[in-house]
Amino acid sequence: MQKLHPNQRAGQGQIIIPQKKLYRQRAHVNPFSDHNVVYPSKPELMDWHFHFPSRIPPGKESLAEGTAKVEFADIGCGFGGLLFYLAPHFPDKLMVGMEIRTSVTQYVHDKVQVLRKASHALQPSQDNHGDTSESAEQGSANKKARLEGEEGPSETEINTSMVKDAPNIAGSYDNISAMRVNAMKHLPNFFYKGQLSKLFFLHPDPHFKQRKSKNRIISPTLLAEYAYILRPEGILYTITDVEDLHIWMVKHLTAFPLFERIPDDDPFLKEDICVDAVWNATEEGQKVIRNKGSKWFAAFRRIRDPENEESIE
Repeated sequence: MQKLHPNQRAGQGQIIIPQKKLYRQRAHVNPFSDHNVVYPSKPELMDWHFHFPSRIPPGKESLAEGTAKVEFADIGCGFGGLLFYLAPHFPDKLMVGMEIRTSVTQYVHDKVQVLRKASHALQPSQDNHGDTSESAEQGSANKKARLEGEEGPSETEINTSMVKDAPNIAGSYDNISAMRVNAMKHLPNFFYKGQLSKLFFLHPDPHFKQRKSKNRIISPTLLAEYAYILRPEGILYTITDVEDLHIWMVKHLTAFPLFERIPDDDPFLKEDICVDAVWNATEEGQKVIRNKGSKWFAAFRRIRDPENEESIE
């Protein structure tokens, strides 16, 4: 018998916030094992309405010209910190987190449902399509605590605040979702050529052993797929607390002809809210800060190839 999430049992009563301790799973999963992951045979068959019911119509209507499409993808999204941080900053952009671990994916899905329910349960005093002030203020306070090495608010305090503020959040969290995906195998099954404008690889599994380097999410065999789904001028972000992995990722991305590294001091990155999120919003990133560890960041721009992209068709 399938276990119901507390919100389903609660009906229309009190909104119950998911807790990570109820969704525990191994830190990493072998991406080459058979995980019985469900995926479409091609992007046209993907049911995005299930994930974004207020933004994408059902059935064939979702294929109509002008229909919104996912633009941001967080590969290995973990507990969704990046998605929840960026949601109010890009209320008109659809974002999806892709995670191979079942329980972790379920946590993000359940938390999104809670925040959507809270957002629509009480209408805000003004149009919530562009209000990011409360979210930004809370995020700034949390960031200050993290940078100073403090513990910061507990998970319960953060989630309670998010639910309380949800009615005033731009986009009402209708623009984010998560799904269970083996991204090393099936990304082109979900996205059209050039569909994404941003692609995130944050604190991926380092696979320290030499014989397991092929398991790394950034590898020569996968870069062509990332270039295929990322549009020209799109940005690929990486960050890790493992210097050897950072060197590996930079080496292979730099060598690939359709990516160019954006200098860390580039004004574009200084003004990009996504960079702040990459550094500070994820649970893994916050753990590194608490432990006073180091992080290594790199961003790459998708460039056009001289043959009008025919080489990756």
